[in-house]
Amino acid sequence: MGLVKRDQKKQSVDRVGERRKRIRDFVGLVKGLSDPDPTVRRWCARDLAVFSEASKHLVEQLKKEKDRSVKEVIVTTLIRIGNKEAVQGLIECLRSDDAHLRNASIEALKHLPHKVSPVMEQLLKDKDPDIRIFAINILESLKDERVEDWLIYVIENDPHINVCGTALDLLTEVGTEKALPSIAKVKERFNNPYINYVADIAVRRIRGAEENE
Repeated sequence: MGLVKRDQKKQSVDRVGERRKRIRDFVGLVKGLSDPDPTVRRWCARDLAVFSEASKHLVEQLKKEKDRSVKEVIVTTLIRIGNKEAVQGLIECLRSDDAHLRNASIEALKHLPHKVSPVMEQLLKDKDPDIRIFAINILESLKDERVEDWLIYVIENDPHINVCGTALDLLTEVGTEKALPSIAKVKERFNNPYINYVADIAVRRIRGAEENE
């Protein structure tokens, strides 16, 4: 019986390999994204990495894909393509009800700092507080000189306590003396134990870092 199973497995692999040879062109690969076999969908998503025009099709499949392993390959391919369409598609996925997809999109956008920076202000002003929090999570990985200024903007202007708390938490890592007046103001604005606690930690760490320099 073991030999039969091994033979069947080999035949299955051979069939998939033959199908892969047949649809290596762009049109065939895009069509393969909707194949019933998740193995085919995975290698089609992987092979589409050489086509920058594939972003739209990959994002469309990502939004409806049920297989987690296929989602991961699609996200990886979008990172490799890394064009404006890929970034915009990943941003759209931040609004998904699928927590795994949201988290995967956040991690993907962290790998595309130069493409995300131009739209960061837009994300920080989004009407959905969850999107604003996700944007701050992405800020953590951006090597951009404006990161502190963006965080200061958030704690000075955002009306949502959790958004400001997330920004304060990141300021404990990247904040300088420039942020101290705004941190004092956000404490007054909310007068909330949670905000006071995070703000005090940020102040202590900023002052401690300045003293150690």
